[in-house]
Amino acid sequence: MRFFIPIILLILSSCSSPYMGKDQFGADEFVMDSYKIREGKFSILEMEGKTYEDFDETLLTEYEDQIHEDDVLMVVLYHPRRSDLSQAVQTIGQTIGFRVTHGQIALPDLPPVAIEGLTLEGARKKIQQSYDHEIKDVEIFLTYRERIARKVELAGLVSIPSVPVDGKIRLFDVLSKARVPPDANLFKSYIVRDQSLVTVDLYKLLKEGDMSQNIVMHGGDKVYIAEPSAASVMVMGEVGVERVVNVLHGFISLREALAEAHGIPYTGDKSYIQVIRGNIVRPKIYTLSWEHVIHLSNDSLLLMPGDIVYVAAKPITEWNRFISQLLPSFTTIDVLSKSCGNWGFTLP
Repeated sequence: MRFFIPIILLILSSCSSPYMGKDQFGADEFVMDSYKIREGKFSILEMEGKTYEDFDETLLTEYEDQIHEDDVLMVVLYHPRRSDLSQAVQTIGQTIGFRVTHGQIALPDLPPVAIEGLTLEGARKKIQQSYDHEIKDVEIFLTYRERIARKVELAGLVSIPSVPVDGKIRLFDVLSKARVPPDANLFKSYIVRDQSLVTVDLYKLLKEGDMSQNIVMHGGDKVYIAEPSAASVMVMGEVGVERVVNVLHGFISLREALAEAHGIPYTGDKSYIQVIRGNIVRPKIYTLSWEHVIHLSNDSLLLMPGDIVYVAAKPITEWNRFISQLLPSFTTIDVLSKSCGNWGFTLP
C-alpha cells in the first residue's frame, strides 16, 4: 500500500497538469493569430492548411442574358414587298415559335442560323445579316416566347429551392429572397459554380455589409446554407458546464466561449487556460491566464472552428478529489487491520 499511493499521485499529477511541451505558445502568439482569424473565412482556411483560389474580380461583373438550347423565340419579320414571307414568319412565331435546336433556329428562306450563346440583340443582328444576303430591306424583331429559366439552386437552411437569374441579380438579393435565418452557419455555407467552390465570404457580405463579396449569380449556381452546429469549439475541464459551442461566423471570442460554459468555478486554475488548435497529433497549444481574458479585447482573443478550450483544476482541487476517492479505501484498511489484530497478527 505504501508503494501504491505515490504511483497514483504521480499518474494523477501528470494527467491534471497543464501541457508544458515544446508546442506551447503564450498570449502574444494567440493575439497575433486572432488578428489573422479576424481577416475572415479564407484566412482561417489558410491557418487550417487548406488551399483555395484567389477572389476573381470578374465575379462582380454583370452580363447580358444569353440564348440557350431549347429556348423558343418569337420572330417578327417586315419587308415592304414580301408579305408572303412576313406572314409565314409571323404565323410560325405566333403558333409554335422558333425553337433553338442544336444551337440553331430554322427560318423561312434561310439556312439554319446559329444563335446559342448570343444575346437577343446579337441574335437579331445575325438573323438580319443572314436575310440581307438573300433579300434586301428586311427588318427583324426578336423576343422570347418560351425559355428554360436560368436559376440558382438553394439548399440547407433556406425557405425556397431556387431563384431565377437575369445577368444582374446578385448574391445578396438571392439570399434575401431565400430568407436565410440569423443563426445560419455562414462560415460553413458555400457556393458552387461549374463544380468548383466560389471564393466568397458570406459573413462579410451579410453581417459586415462588404459589397466586394456581392457577386453576380449565374444560372446553375448552387448555394448551400449550413446549420448552426456545422462548426464548433469545445470547452472542457474546470468550467461550469463542459459543452460544445457553435461557431456561426468562423470565429468566437474566448470570453464568449467561457461564458457559454458558465464560466470558471473556484475549483478551476485561472492561471492555466489552454487553447488546443489543429491536428490532435501535433497541436498548437496556447496558455493564457484569466488576466488576459478580462483585460484584452474580444478581437484579440479569438477561437476558430475545431479549437478546444481546456481549464485545468487547481492543485488543491485535485488533492481534495484524490483524498475523497481514497477515503473509502483507508476506511476498509482500518477496519481490516483492527479485525486482523483481533486474530493475532498485524498487516504490514
